[in-house]
Amino acid sequence: MPGPLEGRVAAVTGASSGIGEATARALSTAGASVALGARRADRLEAIAQSLDGPALVREVDVAEEEQARAFIQAAHDELGGLQILVNNAGVMLLGPVADADIEDWRRMIAVNLLGLLYCTHAALPLLGEGGGGDIVNVSSVAGRRADAGAAVYNMTKFGVHAFSEALRQEALHQDIRVTTVAPGFVETELQGHNTNPLVRQVMARSREQIGQVLDADDIAEAILHAVTRPPHVCVNEVVVRPTRQAR
Repeated sequence: MPGPLEGRVAAVTGASSGIGEATARALSTAGASVALGARRADRLEAIAQSLDGPALVREVDVAEEEQARAFIQAAHDELGGLQILVNNAGVMLLGPVADADIEDWRRMIAVNLLGLLYCTHAALPLLGEGGGGDIVNVSSVAGRRADAGAAVYNMTKFGVHAFSEALRQEALHQDIRVTTVAPGFVETELQGHNTNPLVRQVMARSREQIGQVLDADDIAEAILHAVTRPPHVCVNEVVVRPTRQAR
């Protein structure tokens, strides 16, 4: 029996691990052909070989506009169309503003905001020519509330929420659905981006207080749910927290 995404093509950024990898697997299992993009080509190749259906691998840094656009175009051209874009690539570099490494700010803005914009801008005409589709932007609960020590990360994720809602209003006329997915504490490599000892201590305490945190499959299931709704149903925003995460 064909899966709910049979005949559809999905492009997933940040697909070499964590939420991106889990999402690529979930979409493939549901029948989609999947283009996997990330900076670690060796990881992508291993994942692609284990998927259920057709897959395309591209080494891409979405912060580089030409690379981001080429990835989206390749997904369309080589897999026969484009119906789903999952903007998952992101970095989380936390710490106080006063002590910040400015390069960390540049990297977060380049990946979390500009990378998402580049991929979306490239995908919109392709989704439109195919009669519509889905754009899923992976944000964070940090895009819904701000906390000391996360100011610039908050800024990027608040920006994802704002952009997604405005884009939803623009794109609905082309039958393009836009969904924002805001995970809470998920066990991924994202936490490992932080080298600040104080940040690591705060994160360890948070994890201890929560107990069982989410895994990447929990978020992938939420994304799969959104993109498999009937055409007249748009899931605008999904917030997924561990049961014991307070904020």
